Amino acid sequence: MTQSSSSTGQGSLPNIVAALLSLFIPGLGQLVQGRFLAAIVWFLLGCALWILTLGWFGWVINILSCVGAARWKR
Repeated sequence: MTQSSSSTGQGSLPNIVAALLSLFIPGLGQLVQGRFLAAIVWFLLGCALWILTLGWFGWVINILSCVGAARWKR
């Protein structure tokens, strides 16, 4: 039996874990996936948006970061 490609692509367990991490801290899921530049960008965007909007729209970056981590294919 061969290993399916779904274990490393969209919807795989590592991507689900990364998505959940990014939901709480933007960029943390990308960091776990080994995408250091993307992690830094998401984290800085998240910090900036949380500060600039006084917390009103910071959650948008969290959700977008979460979706980006979940949909990433190796």
